[in-house]
Amino acid sequence: MSSFQLEIVTPTKVSDEGQVEYVRCPGLDGSFGVMASHREAIIALGIGEIKVTQNGKDHFLATSGGFTEITKEKVELLLETYERTEEIDTSRAENALKRAEERIKARETDAIRNKAALERAVNRLRVSKR
Repeated sequence: MSSFQLEIVTPTKVSDEGQVEYVRCPGLDGSFGVMASHREAIIALGIGEIKVTQNGKDHFLATSGGFTEITKEKVELLLETYERTEEIDTSRAENALKRAEERIKARETDAIRNKAALERAVNRLRVSKR
């Protein structure tokens, strides 16, 4: 299977992931996949799971959103944050989920911000079980 270069960029680091065969990302309008020779594009990402297939093995990342830039040379995931499955602290994510649920129930502060916090916590917990 053909492969392409994958790079992950956040505000604090750049990670060269090497050659991968496939990437599935959480686009704002639904998930989309990228394989070698994909058409060039810039696509907005939402909160969700990123699946990376490398050397025939699937790896999963939780992200809070960003952009994907697809060029002929490589794919760059320009992310606000991400965590690999094995890096997710499930007790921390469970606590964040409880706090978000309490804030929503109490109608504290900004409803949109509380909903996003809830979505991030749920996503991190789902990805941690991969």
